[in-house]
Amino acid sequence: MSAVGKGRRIAASILMMALAAAGVTACGGGGGGEAANDDPTKGEVTWWSWSPESVLAEQYIADFNKEYPDIKVTYKQNSIDGYDAALRPAIQSSSGPDIFAVTPGSANGGSQVFGSGAIDMTGAMEAALGADWQDKIAGSSKDPTLWVDGNYVGMPVGAVYSGTIWINQDIFDEVGIQPPTNLEEWKAVCAALEAAGHGCMVHGAGQAVFNLDWIHAIANQVNPGLYVAASRGEAKWNDPDMVKAFELFKMLFDEGLVQEGALGLQQYPEANNLFMNGSYAMVCMGTWYTANTIEETALAAMEAAGVTNPEPFTIVPVPFPDVAGMGNYGSMFGDADWALAVSKQSKNQGAATTFATWLTTSQVGQQKVANLLNQIPSLKGVEPDWGTLNLVNADQQIPAIQQMLGAATSSDEPRLASIPADLNTAIQLATTDVAGGQKTPQEACDELQKKFDAM
Repeated sequence: MSAVGKGRRIAASILMMALAAAGVTACGGGGGGEAANDDPTKGEVTWWSWSPESVLAEQYIADFNKEYPDIKVTYKQNSIDGYDAALRPAIQSSSGPDIFAVTPGSANGGSQVFGSGAIDMTGAMEAALGADWQDKIAGSSKDPTLWVDGNYVGMPVGAVYSGTIWINQDIFDEVGIQPPTNLEEWKAVCAALEAAGHGCMVHGAGQAVFNLDWIHAIANQVNPGLYVAASRGEAKWNDPDMVKAFELFKMLFDEGLVQEGALGLQQYPEANNLFMNGSYAMVCMGTWYTANTIEETALAAMEAAGVTNPEPFTIVPVPFPDVAGMGNYGSMFGDADWALAVSKQSKNQGAATTFATWLTTSQVGQQKVANLLNQIPSLKGVEPDWGTLNLVNADQQIPAIQQMLGAATSSDEPRLASIPADLNTAIQLATTDVAGGQKTPQEACDELQKKFDAM
């Protein structure tokens, strides 16, 4: 049997098991009276998400079409902040996306909010990976919140972790400085960079979900595990150590270690663009930023940031500096980044299921995920093929990336998965209130605890 024929047979098996698990017949599915197309090898599907960047999504689709040339996938990248509002009405309509991204916990497209609009993918996972499929998926991609009313609603593509900053190594080499490992070094680095005409750290504090990474990293330095314990009700949000973490967060703004006007800036696209166009030498991003070590991706990001005739520069990850000064340094925390859900209203569930399954469970699809360096693959045992990757500066970047990935995959600490949506919003508000001086750290933490108690 040809590779294409085998692929089609597998796709048909996956579809039938997925539809059976979802309680949908092969001639049904979708909304309204319009006939559904359940052919797993043909059709046109739309895919909505806020990530990956379109340049990466098109690479996924191109590789998929080598095996399934008769399935047309159209990707629509939504803004991070606008995704939920756009998705909410769309998945109630047969004209909405066939495939949409969901996440565990309280990030964009929360599975507990939108998962009821997705078919059950348990059968598809079993058909693709066997009855023991859960043993073949990495721990961070098996979050229990991806199960809704007994249905497995999202197939994770990969995981992302935070707890790092990224530096422009070329600027650091030009100025003759090393990345900061503690508060005093951070101050000295900023002074040296600014004296040389470079911005230091850029942060889009106005997109407050990214402030959670700062608070989480700092809280882990003050008292490891406290942040997650508080999110689960096992510790208090106004614990003195949490208040200390908020005080240190505020101090970074007061001391000018974050750029002036940070609260008026979005992390994406503004802070990202200011880093990628070379205006600033440091930015707080997680493992997803590894994609910008690939020359083609870096060039596209620089062009999007307004750089004419760009020349890619070397970026490397380093741990978030030890601002607490207690030696608790380098922790990372992460979740499944986004998972692919197939809409109950889709008229092309067959083709949609084929694409979702290919990207999340096939060796070819997951190898592509690994090689684009945007996520750590969900499928165990799949790693980047370093010899084939066109990195900007492989000699410097590969060791740093491998060290970061080792720290990430050895961590079992969630990033957002343990935080309910209401609490996520409350923490975001607390960070902006503290950074802007509207509330003291103690006041903000007391309010957080009251909101948590009322949930």
